[in-house]
Amino acid sequence: MAVKSVKVQGVQDDSFRMEVTAGNHVVVIDQPGAMGGMDEGPNPLEYFLISLAGCIGAIGRIIANQRKMEVRGFRIEVSGELNTDNLLGIKSEERAGFSRIDVTVNIDTEMTREEKLSYLSEIDARCPISDNICNPSEVRFKLL
Repeated sequence: MAVKSVKVQGVQDDSFRMEVTAGNHVVVIDQPGAMGGMDEGPNPLEYFLISLAGCIGAIGRIIANQRKMEVRGFRIEVSGELNTDNLLGIKSEERAGFSRIDVTVNIDTEMTREEKLSYLSEIDARCPISDNICNPSEVRFKLL
């Protein structure tokens, strides 16, 4: 069994802006101006959807490389809907997370529709982000 540990570290001051270090990269998370941020980067909800799109593309490329398939590229659109009452502290009976996430994938390759659907199904089955959305992992909080 191959186990990989993945770690990121975020630092935030008295604003919504957070710098997150992931490996050799630093990304900025922020809120739009209308929410009190400076709009210097995507918000956490957008990064969540970004991670799904990125994982679908990466797994799709891994499968294509493993099978020596000619896949010229992907166009992936991910959207989600959620009730923002919980995150704003307004009592709501609905969950805080996305109630639905829609993924639309255009695969630039010479495959039939059925072959593309099968390929996409395998991508979904092998995508850790999709797996975590459908089968949540335990989240443990520690306070230092």
